Amino acid sequence: MPTPSEATSTTGAPRAPGRTSPSHPVRPSRRFRPGLVWVALSSIAMAAVLLTSYTGATLDELAQDGTGLASTFADRPPAIQLAFYLHIAFAGVALLVGPLQFVSRWRRRFPRLHRVLGRVYLVGVGVGALTGLVVSTASSVAFLGFFGFGTLAVLWAWTGWKAYRAVRTGRVAEHQAWMIRCFALTYAAVTLRLWVGVLVAVQTPFAGPDADPGVLFETAYAPVAFLCWLPNIVRAEWLVARRGLPGLRMSAGTVGDRAAA
Repeated sequence: MPTPSEATSTTGAPRAPGRTSPSHPVRPSRRFRPGLVWVALSSIAMAAVLLTSYTGATLDELAQDGTGLASTFADRPPAIQLAFYLHIAFAGVALLVGPLQFVSRWRRRFPRLHRVLGRVYLVGVGVGALTGLVVSTASSVAFLGFFGFGTLAVLWAWTGWKAYRAVRTGRVAEHQAWMIRCFALTYAAVTLRLWVGVLVAVQTPFAGPDADPGVLFETAYAPVAFLCWLPNIVRAEWLVARRGLPGLRMSAGTVGDRAAA
């Protein structure tokens, strides 16, 4: 998964991963980053889809048209439906704002805007994660959906909180690392759709011409509850190490050392 963390590479002599100071950010280069461009464009496109697909009609009407997950939530209790709408809205906001936080030139020239948008992003993550946990209880793929999407929601909130706490205590490099992890989980909204498309396409040649598209979708959707985010977070951790940012063990050690001090 390409991630916007490619905007945080170093200039000049690179630091060794183990010697990066957790209190200083890694300076980004000004090279063109196709990965960042792809992530930004796909995130904006997905946010537009999320924020427009479920407006202008009720879930019942959208379910009749086969729109997205409308059929899954059309018969759910009002509380679940409200959580679904809030999840779509706030996840869409996080997708829109998140890529902007990785544009190094914007961070340097507009630090106040960076902080404001960072707060907006973290609110989107917080509400999106909480409502995502609620929505996972009504997943169409039962326990796979609950454990897969539920774990995603918990990790999404946790990484966002860690990013916030790191920057509030002046650990900028740790903040960057946690933001990479957090946005990798935000980007699950995009990779979910990509994985569904791939898995449906893989089934189609073996399913025959009379295969039910709904069955193909449900078969593909079950493993996607984990596939949409597990490879993302692995890729994010690789990029954190590649950029010389504090890894999970280093971050834990830093917190322990400061507490002991």
